[in-house]
Amino acid sequence: MRLLLVEDDSMIGETVRLGLRKDGFTVDWIRDGESARTAMSNETYDAILLDLGLPRIDGLDLLRYLRAMTGPRGRAPVLVVTARDAVPDRVTGLDAGADDYLVKPFDLGELSARLRALIRRQAGRGASIVEHGELAYDTVNRSLCVAGVAVSLSARELALFEALMVRPGAVLSKAQLEDRVYGWSDKIESNAIEVHMHSLRRKIGAHRIRTIRGVGYVLA
Repeated sequence: MRLLLVEDDSMIGETVRLGLRKDGFTVDWIRDGESARTAMSNETYDAILLDLGLPRIDGLDLLRYLRAMTGPRGRAPVLVVTARDAVPDRVTGLDAGADDYLVKPFDLGELSARLRALIRRQAGRGASIVEHGELAYDTVNRSLCVAGVAVSLSARELALFEALMVRPGAVLSKAQLEDRVYGWSDKIESNAIEVHMHSLRRKIGAHRIRTIRGVGYVLA
């Protein structure tokens, strides 16, 4: 799951980025409002963490800009993370289009849980268990069972599987999968997706992921 983190405080931003990466999220971290607006216009994120007190463009203006966009980019769930704890501030943020509100300082475990809940709601799922054929994926514990047997996946394999599991039946290109698995700061080898895909197939069964030659991959 790929997130956009918009936070100008270096210490908070680095702590949140590392914590979310340990929880399996791919994180693009941006420190000012203008760069965040560019990212929102050009990338599709599973969720956005947005501070309000930002340089160059205020967080509320960014939120209104996002909600005015058409298509899936404008519908990304937004969790506002800010030191503004007054009730009127929360009301203003929610009315501007935020889906949830978390006041600093906060617990990283709660932050991850709120993000998972937002992403589940966006996908129209109330439960944390997602099933597809013999595959059962727990989005909270990030654990996978195949035909009732637990399967251990690496972080990259898990990110790749999540991208396919979220849209079963949809063909995802190599470029789309790279966008879901890697952040801007990650170094990507030319055959990285193929290597991780080979390992993932070996663990869950090669027949469960089809290759559409010249197009991409699909969860069968």
